[in-house]
Amino acid sequence: MHTISPWAATVHADLENSTVIWEKEFQKYTFQAFNTGDSLWIVATWPDNGKMAFRPAFGMNSCFEVTNLFDDGQTLVITLETRLGKYEVTVSFPDDNAPLLHYTTSFKANQPLMIPFWPRDIIPVTQKGSVENTNGKIHMNQMGSRSGIIFFSTTKPKTGSIFYFQDLTSLSSYCEATETNLDDSVVGSWPEIGFKLPTTEEKPLPADKAYIVSDAYVLLSEEIIDDEIKETHQFLNNLATVYRTLPHPEVIYHNWPEITDNCLNDIYNNKGCWTQTNGSPYLNAYLCDYDTPAEVMVQLAVIMPLNELKHWFGETHPLYDDLFNGIDAFYEPKIKTINRWLPDLKDDLDNSEIQKKEMVMDSWYLHHPLMNLARLALKGEKKAEELVMESVEFAIKVAHHFDYEWPVFYKMDTLEVIRKETAPGKGGEKDVPGSYAHLMLLIYRLTNDKRYLREAEKAVKKLVGIGFDIFYQANNTAFSAGALLELYKITGKKEYLDLSYACLACLFKNMQIWDCQYGYGKNYPNYFSVFPLNDAPYTAAYEEMEVYAALSEYLIQADEIELLPSLKILIPEFLKYAVNRLPFYYPSKLPDEMLSEEVKTGEIQKELWIPLEDLYSGWEKSGQVGQEVYGAGVGFGAMTRQYHQVKDEDFLLFVDYPLVKYKQSKKTISFTVLGSAEFGCNFKIILAEKSKIKMEVFQNKEIIDPTAKSKTLLEYKINGESHIKITW
Repeated sequence: MHTISPWAATVHADLENSTVIWEKEFQKYTFQAFNTGDSLWIVATWPDNGKMAFRPAFGMNSCFEVTNLFDDGQTLVITLETRLGKYEVTVSFPDDNAPLLHYTTSFKANQPLMIPFWPRDIIPVTQKGSVENTNGKIHMNQMGSRSGIIFFSTTKPKTGSIFYFQDLTSLSSYCEATETNLDDSVVGSWPEIGFKLPTTEEKPLPADKAYIVSDAYVLLSEEIIDDEIKETHQFLNNLATVYRTLPHPEVIYHNWPEITDNCLNDIYNNKGCWTQTNGSPYLNAYLCDYDTPAEVMVQLAVIMPLNELKHWFGETHPLYDDLFNGIDAFYEPKIKTINRWLPDLKDDLDNSEIQKKEMVMDSWYLHHPLMNLARLALKGEKKAEELVMESVEFAIKVAHHFDYEWPVFYKMDTLEVIRKETAPGKGGEKDVPGSYAHLMLLIYRLTNDKRYLREAEKAVKKLVGIGFDIFYQANNTAFSAGALLELYKITGKKEYLDLSYACLACLFKNMQIWDCQYGYGKNYPNYFSVFPLNDAPYTAAYEEMEVYAALSEYLIQADEIELLPSLKILIPEFLKYAVNRLPFYYPSKLPDEMLSEEVKTGEIQKELWIPLEDLYSGWEKSGQVGQEVYGAGVGFGAMTRQYHQVKDEDFLLFVDYPLVKYKQSKKTISFTVLGSAEFGCNFKIILAEKSKIKMEVFQNKEIIDPTAKSKTLLEYKINGESHIKITW
């Protein structure tokens, strides 16, 4: 039996003793509204008579009077009053094809009010017995400032599942006025779960202005979730269903070619980015951090996008050679692999953190630079091929030693475990089997040796059965999704595709699909951000960049298969908003007052085009960790993926969805835009200053007009899943 609060103990009796003030049948479900005095409830009844109650309005120690009820068959509006103020609740069903309930509640106080308590807004309702005897399984809920989601199943009585999404964007005005925040606002423990309005501690809610206090989407299902594959698939499908009906913020176009030039200039010329060892230049991890020895991941994190830029431009920036020429110094002959730190500087490690000790390796960190070396090798870099092939046997040895279940830290020379688990009972870095598989598949592509394919298949077996717990670090989970997709394409085994979707569900679970427009968060767009770790309080430039690059590639590679339809919505929309958000990691785009005065590592130079490590939404200042030099490739990655050169012409194409089948012949270009036809993206033709080219653009054989144009820019809105042709 569950222990419950007084606010839950009386719900069942209150509902039984109240009359129905509104009723509607929709998609086999029955919805009824009740005024129980201090609460307005909407009770949803399943076809098998299972019930769940949702509380759109709470009277705060006062009783409601219904002053108006308007129902036109599409939208219900209930006006309520108490001694404290006026409420308006709007109820609708925004999807004709799904049992999706949407309610929005505004409150206007008669006088400034402190709100010290607010109950959660979901509770099960029983036909017989008490709420304490019900049981439910919470598949996932909001962590920190991620999306306001709780996804759960009712297991006693066995009814079905509920996907609840609170659109936290709508509550920004409330949080701005009361100086509160929405972290962990959609959680709870059974049977009292759901959204809890942030309570006020210092600033009262002002009077005489209506504030949104709830904006909830509730998707009901009869499906019983009994395994992690069904759980993660249904999560993706539910999220896409709700996403279709959400309002979405406008995106901002940024001049990425200009940003790329600024980044190249600053990283190449600013001495705070560099250190010297044995006459070779190396990048610092953070601006002006000269105490930490050079790290191999840092160098390759910039070399790889520079290599992409080299192929895009057809010429090599001197920065590339400076970095690439020093990379073989990281090879450690004693253990026959590249090391995290320059072996020549092992005595400079200050032992201030576990990983800043000689021979201590963070499990994911071994594979990450090897992946980038393999990618460079596939691009024709012979030295990268030699280094990765000389190092890969050590990676395989470690994998076998740990039976493909990696701890957090271990000693490279002895393989002694230094830290086994991320937290007590949580296991090690659970997505490392996927990133290891990704490395093995890169080597398989390089060598065509099936031994590496077999290694990949052995590793990903460790991902089976852990569902939402796969995620340790966002970029590694994204690499895991790509590796599993590739294994599916090679072998045809559907279990790999299902596991790939599970990895993607973990990523979308760790995103912020709302726009925090209060506190310092209102100074930049943060819609659809992805967090680097399960419990990270901030988003991070480099991990966001790698997830963006990995999911862009995922969508392109998935063009050949029948992809889960929800992913055709979610992935391209994430990519579109990433291109919109990523420039705001550069401190020059942010106001001074939101930058931290104290910096953990190095220093911040605001006008330098080097991204901050950390962006916080809400009331916390950003840049607390420092300016990460290894994130300098953010601009290069966006430039090479979203801009498309036109051979022998002086204009560029920009599309913020991925595209395939790009062809140019004479005065014609054609390509196919990925994504879903339900959603659109931005297409721009960037012209030279004195260009006199006349163009026509066709979408699915029909000519379309620009939505805006100037001498140097033609702008269009085009749909996903469409064929585009340009003639001039």
